Amino acid sequence: MKQETFVSDWNDKIIEEFRANEGKVGGPFAGAPLLLLHTVGARSGAERVSPVMYQKVDGGYAVFASKGGAPTNPDWYHNLLANPQVTAEIGTGTVDLVARVAEGDERERIWTAQKTAYTGFADYEAKTTRQIPVVILEPAR
Repeated sequence: MKQETFVSDWNDKIIEEFRANEGKVGGPFAGAPLLLLHTVGARSGAERVSPVMYQKVDGGYAVFASKGGAPTNPDWYHNLLANPQVTAEIGTGTVDLVARVAEGDERERIWTAQKTAYTGFADYEAKTTRQIPVVILEPAR
């Protein structure tokens, strides 16, 4: 099975469980803050939905383009760079958001807190030579 097919099937199961259980899932994400990020494909223009962990931050949410420590950023990251207007399902609600990439001290503070709260993110960082992007999702105005 191709990697893309495996990831798609994995994500589809998480999305289905999230929607069936008011935003809660089990398995490796049990108890973790998870949202469903809706982006528009940078090349295709098609809607994409990706389950991602988030951290509440002042004025919005931070998400992390970790891709499990892979050498490349996840597709959703490229999509939101091209189209920063996104939607997120959080719990039973849906919100319109605008994405921006955190830089400098803001990125470091949020990233350090994420690695402390969820040590798997430190493992992802150790697996890759790229800096894992931290993306801030703020309410659309």
